[in-house]
Amino acid sequence: MSKISLMASLALIAGSYSAMAQAPAAQVAIQPYRASATKVNALVHTKLDVRFDYAKRYLYGKEWATFKPYAYATDSLTLDAQGMDIKTVALVNGKTLQPLKFSYDKQEIKIQLGKKFLPGQAYTIYIAYTAKPDELTVKGSTAITDAKGLYFINPDSAVKGKPVQIWTQGETQSSSAWFPTLDRPNQKTTSEISMTVPAKYVTLSNGQLTTQVKNTDGTRTDTWKMDLPHSTYLFMMAVGNFKVYHDKWKTKEVNYYLEPAYAPYAKQIFGLTPEMIDFYSKTLGVDYPWNKYSQIVARDYVSGAMENTTATLHGEYVQRTPRQMLDENYDNPESTIAHELFHQWFGDYVTAESWSNITVNESFANYSEVLWAQHKYGKDVADDHNYRDQLSYLSRTSNYTKPLVRFNYDDKEEVFDLVSYQKGGRILNMMRNYLGDAVFFKGLNIYLKQNAFKNGEAHLLRLAMEEASGQDMNWFFNQWYFNAGHPVVNISYAWDAENKRTTVTMSQTQKGAPFIIPMAVDVYLGGTKQRHQITLKDAVQSFTFLSPTEPDLINVDADKVVLWEKADQKSLHAFNFQFAHAPLYVDRLEAMLVAAKNIQDPESFSTLITALKDPYYNIRLTTLKVLDLKDPAISRKLMPEIQRLAETDPNNSVKAEAINMLGTVVSSAYLPIFQNGLKSQSYNVQAASLTALAKQEPANAVQAAKSLEKDNKGLLTRAIRLVYANNGTLSELPYFSEGFAQKSRAEQQAALPLYLILVGKLNNTAALELAVDDAKAFGLGNRAQGMNRYASTLLNKLKETPIGKANVAYIDAAIAELK
Repeated sequence: MSKISLMASLALIAGSYSAMAQAPAAQVAIQPYRASATKVNALVHTKLDVRFDYAKRYLYGKEWATFKPYAYATDSLTLDAQGMDIKTVALVNGKTLQPLKFSYDKQEIKIQLGKKFLPGQAYTIYIAYTAKPDELTVKGSTAITDAKGLYFINPDSAVKGKPVQIWTQGETQSSSAWFPTLDRPNQKTTSEISMTVPAKYVTLSNGQLTTQVKNTDGTRTDTWKMDLPHSTYLFMMAVGNFKVYHDKWKTKEVNYYLEPAYAPYAKQIFGLTPEMIDFYSKTLGVDYPWNKYSQIVARDYVSGAMENTTATLHGEYVQRTPRQMLDENYDNPESTIAHELFHQWFGDYVTAESWSNITVNESFANYSEVLWAQHKYGKDVADDHNYRDQLSYLSRTSNYTKPLVRFNYDDKEEVFDLVSYQKGGRILNMMRNYLGDAVFFKGLNIYLKQNAFKNGEAHLLRLAMEEASGQDMNWFFNQWYFNAGHPVVNISYAWDAENKRTTVTMSQTQKGAPFIIPMAVDVYLGGTKQRHQITLKDAVQSFTFLSPTEPDLINVDADKVVLWEKADQKSLHAFNFQFAHAPLYVDRLEAMLVAAKNIQDPESFSTLITALKDPYYNIRLTTLKVLDLKDPAISRKLMPEIQRLAETDPNNSVKAEAINMLGTVVSSAYLPIFQNGLKSQSYNVQAASLTALAKQEPANAVQAAKSLEKDNKGLLTRAIRLVYANNGTLSELPYFSEGFAQKSRAEQQAALPLYLILVGKLNNTAALELAVDDAKAFGLGNRAQGMNRYASTLLNKLKETPIGKANVAYIDAAIAELK
């Protein structure tokens, strides 16, 4: 599953390198122990023949599933099957079907096989059934917001301009919402899926497309075969009007399925995929293991993306135009594309044996984003991505009591969180740093080869790392995988001039046992840098280094890999020296943030000026975000640099932020910059320029927004909405109202508050009723996501406006329907 995108940007700006309080272990009821599923029967092969009823949103299925008793003889079989109508259950006996006795409670089919089968003795069950996913009552999670398994998108074409699609989402245990199966990650099966669909549509599933048969009724039957075993939650189907771009890696198909409007940009959207496959294959020493790799983009997807075997499904945000791509830095969606691809090894080739061990899927996929970033774009980009994820984990104290391997939980969806993803990725980064690249990647190779097409868990990973390194790794896994929390450390320094020694004292203040933390310490002294390898293992521990003069800087955790909260008592001079001389992104970021809090200090001010010229865009960008321009004298000194960035910075995010800062100063001198920014190809730069112009010349901003309506996305769309909401008239209402029903849920959710703000300022009952109807339809249409409550809240605010007060009855009627 795609990474959980909960970046702690506020923590970054605030300088969260300083210590935050470690939350004590909560006094909560012990959650039930979740053992790996017992294998009574092993699922060997799954053959499905399905067709769809678009009007009813049903799937009519026929299934032939082959099993073998796993360890003991058995005369029964229990299958997961959610909310279905079960028509027939039979044992396949040659060419005949032998009906079997069964009971069904809408969750499980309990089948009496009629005789006892011995371990390893294969038998095949035939089931005819109807799946009714829209009639299920299920809940999702933080990572996966819905769990009905099979999704019909606009099946009756009721929403004009929205494509008709079908797609599936199996994780965690939702494949059993569209076919009866053993819906557990430790079951692996080969598969064959035949889909009968309207002939105008394209299909995608796992494995290879082996046959396509045109039927006399205007349909076509496509058959997809997967000859290698994979877990049932990784089964997928997709149906719709997609254009396919054919790429390749070596001799294997690499295909991209997009809506026709985005098909011309397929190579720009997904074109790095073959290079990614090659990089991961070489890095892991295991070539991409499947017969093809496809990626498809679906509407109204319930998560970011899903690593179905050979066929990753992405949410629609991945579809972008070249103009949108101008504003992208390394994050979504490229990092997600890398993340899902890496799952084809860690998650699909070797699969977590239970959700308790989801770390061997998701932590690796999370960390793969850093691996790709470093390979393709360099260490600053990789370190930035790594550090953002570390801050994401640290941003929620509720994470601190959860172990990475979690056998105790109430609901399996709970494990898809910032611990399994972001914390787990940082733990792998520490392991890599400790073992070294050669040994770390050798360990991954051993793990993959020893568990190929089977299941993995943390202890198997530990054994692989021990085999690769020759070291006992229990200490590492015990504290990072099987215990919770992280170190909270205070770092202080003392130079002994008489004895020419410098002492660094580290105090671990978190509750519980001290962590064992190997790390590098760099001592900068007299124009030289000396590296020392140390291991912190006591609650309070001092390390002494020879130093004939006081060091300019002692850089603890010089590789910036330790997952911790630290209070670093370095002097202001040492931090400024760190910015100028320590090489890494986090070194510079930490020092810049300290300088920003001490902007009146001349040396710190100089550091900030240098930071605005840093080669890496996010140092420049974050510096702009944390600058305090309240002091007029400071502001006057910084404005020339900010203006330079607004006019010439090569990164659009930096340029847009600089324009935003100029927009806070009312000065006609900057109007030409804003006007020029409106001509940019960057939506972000246009958005910043429009917003800045609106603060000085609202009427001109409205006219400028009019000229930008034909092509606007992302931040520019929001900027136009803001300008219209604050300064618009009835003439600007169509920007919100026209085509509102055709917009995505996310677009409607973002637009609705500003839509209602504008309507609240207009003395027009017809406009109000139109907006209220749109809000009601949005809320009712997305009730499962809680949008009915969201729409009700906004409509209650509309009641407070003059036009709202005049139409309270109409608004209240809509609110009543939403409830």
